[in-house]
Amino acid sequence: MRGPGGVAQHACMTEFRTPADAASTVLQNPRLPAGDDERFTGFGVLGLPFASGHYLALRCIPSASFAPGYRSVWHRDPAGVWTFYATTPGEQSCSRYFSSATPSDAVQCAIDVAWVTPWSLYVQIPGLLEWHLDIGATASTRLMSQIAQRLPAAAWTNRLTLGFMGRVAGPAVGAGQIRLLGAVPNGQRFMIAPTRFWAVTRSRAVLRSEGLGPVGPLRPQARLADFRAPQRGFFVVVGGHLENFDPSRHHAVGRTVSIG
Repeated sequence: MRGPGGVAQHACMTEFRTPADAASTVLQNPRLPAGDDERFTGFGVLGLPFASGHYLALRCIPSASFAPGYRSVWHRDPAGVWTFYATTPGEQSCSRYFSSATPSDAVQCAIDVAWVTPWSLYVQIPGLLEWHLDIGATASTRLMSQIAQRLPAAAWTNRLTLGFMGRVAGPAVGAGQIRLLGAVPNGQRFMIAPTRFWAVTRSRAVLRSEGLGPVGPLRPQARLADFRAPQRGFFVVVGGHLENFDPSRHHAVGRTVSIG
């Protein structure tokens, strides 16, 4: 697979004052990385652990080579069972890569994402989830953004570089292990390029009328094949590559159920 050089170059040339500004820029000009594999560009919350054992993540993907633009929310319950919600069917969303990690069906539903302020985000799955996030810049997120912006495009194509960056970045920002390349549960290889970082400074979430409680790391850290669920919340601008689906080597998505 080729690396996401196009995404890196575009992000490095753009200064974002706020996460809302970054999201708006990606929505207005969602450039895909160059290549002939499966590619995406977007923004979201890499993941956010709750001390209760719940875990949430957000993906806003305005452009993908394998699907129309979509939004997705990931939820892990305290028993370790994941559910992947998306505005598109499973084969056209994150379940395309992660469905074999869970017995739960992919869920297609409405997902509303709105900026309350340039630093506050509201995510809703009507009748199911209300999730509020406050986002801020810290010394570590500024450093990570500066490093990512200064990397040459070739760095995002180099597996040794991506491996090193993942090993260094996780401990540096207190997020546990981070992997920028590897294999997803359905078998495809992935490379991701997070090019701008902000920290989730505060969050509250209610799922099925149950408050998920305070933010706090999971013990042990959750993982989905080679993907590691960060132990701290980060809002990122991100692009990436995944292998083209091959039914002889990769798991297909099962059933998609619709709600709402």
